[in-house]
Amino acid sequence: NSSLTTAVAVAGDPPYRAVLTHGFVVDEHGRKMSKSLGNVVDPLEVMKDLGADILRLWVCSADYRSDLAVSSTILAQTAEAYRKIRNTFRFLLGNLYDFDPAKDRVPYQQLLELDRYALLNLHRVIDRVVNAYEDYEFHLVVHTIYNYCVTDLSAFYLNVLKDRLYCEEAKSLKRRSAQTVMYEILYALVRLLTPVLAFTTEEVWRYIRVAGEKPISVQLCDMPHVESAYLDPELEERWRLILAVRGEVLRALESLRQQKVIRDSLEAAVKLFAGGELYALLAAYREQLPSIFIVSAVEVREFAAAGPEACTTSLEDLRLAVGRAPGAKCARCWVYSEGVGADQAYPEVCPRCADVLRGAYR
Repeated sequence: NSSLTTAVAVAGDPPYRAVLTHGFVVDEHGRKMSKSLGNVVDPLEVMKDLGADILRLWVCSADYRSDLAVSSTILAQTAEAYRKIRNTFRFLLGNLYDFDPAKDRVPYQQLLELDRYALLNLHRVIDRVVNAYEDYEFHLVVHTIYNYCVTDLSAFYLNVLKDRLYCEEAKSLKRRSAQTVMYEILYALVRLLTPVLAFTTEEVWRYIRVAGEKPISVQLCDMPHVESAYLDPELEERWRLILAVRGEVLRALESLRQQKVIRDSLEAAVKLFAGGELYALLAAYREQLPSIFIVSAVEVREFAAAGPEACTTSLEDLRLAVGRAPGAKCARCWVYSEGVGADQAYPEVCPRCADVLRGAYR
C-alpha cells in the first residue's frame, strides 16, 4: 500500500501490474504464531528436516486468500503427498529406461485406445493446471496434479499398464504405445510442477531423454500446451462408461477379498450381464476387459442371461458375478489360464508368455 500510494502520487502510475495479497500464517487450530504458545514453525528447520520442496509444496497447496495453517502434522501430510508425486516420477522414469523419444515414439493413430484416453486425460489436466497458474490459483495446481497422480495414474492407468510393460515383448507396439504416453505424461508433469517443486523437477530433468537439443535446466522449458486433436468427446464418453463398470467390478472383488475367497485380483474371473448400449460397448471391448479390470478372465453376456449368482450394481443395465478364475497360474505374468502347460518348451507359462519368450530367445 505504501508503494502504491507513493508511486501514484509521484508518477501517476502504480509500481506493479498486479498484486497478490495473502492471509496470516497460523497454527492448525487457527491461532497466530507466538513464542509464548510454542507454536512457531521455523521455515529453516522445516527445510533442514524435510527439504525445501516440502515447504514449497505446502505454500502452494494452501488457499492464500484466507489464513494459512501450518504445523508439524500438516507438514507431515504434505510430505506424504510429496512422496506420492515423487514415486509417480520414479515409476515413469524406471519404465522408460529403454525408450528413446526420437526413435520409439508411436504415432497417435497407432496408439492403443486406452493410451489415447490417457493422453486425453493428461491434456485435460494440462488445461486445468495452466489456467490455474494464470489465475494465481496455486492450490488448484497442486490439488489437480496430486489427484491426477494418485487417482488417474497410480490407481488406474499405470496399474493397468504393468502387465504390458513387464510381460509384452520389449519392442512390441503394445509396450511402445504405453511408453509413448508415459513419456508424454512425464515430460508434461515435470514442466507443470517446476514452479512448485523446483529442486525435485531439476533432479528428474537430469534423467529425461529429449528428442533434439536438451535445455540445460527444466527452468528453461516452456509450459505444456493443450493439443485439441487429443480431446475426443466420443472416446471420453466410452471410457467414462467403461470406468464406471470397472468401479463396480472392483467393489465386487474387494468383497471377495474380505471373504478370503481371493487374495489378489488376478485370482478372479468376472461375468458381466449387460443390456442395451452398454452390452454393445462391453462386447466390443471384450478382449481388453481382463487387463482393464486386472483379472484373469471376463465374460460378457446379455442381461437376460443373469442368474441368481449375479448381483445388482448401481448401473441400471449391469449385473455381475465374480469368482475364482479357472486354470493354473502363469509363472511369468501371474494370470490364471487353462492354457498353462500347453507349450512343452515353456510348460510353466501361458500361451501369450510362451510366444513372447520364444521370440526373445529366437
